[in-house]
Amino acid sequence: MTGDPNTTQDSFRDTRLGHADRGFVGRIVRLDALVTGSSLSPQELEQRLVEMGFVEGARVEILHEGTIRRDPIAVRVDSITIALRRSEAMAVIVE
Repeated sequence: MTGDPNTTQDSFRDTRLGHADRGFVGRIVRLDALVTGSSLSPQELEQRLVEMGFVEGARVEILHEGTIRRDPIAVRVDSITIALRRSEAMAVIVE
């Protein structure tokens, strides 16, 4: 799927980590914090995610989901395990 790289739409094979189910394994394509629903500003959310290791090319795996609305999720990013709200995980585009 081609188009403007500045749009918030994902390509056909890319998805937001917040939509993925337990057991998902993939790679980070990019961050897009404009439409997450997080209480943080998009810039602050992207900065925090990068500081935690959510960078392009990193391997991600969803290890666990909370029992209430499947939130939060436990995510392994390369060799680090992080708890993350699904609303924040919506900023992570994966394939």
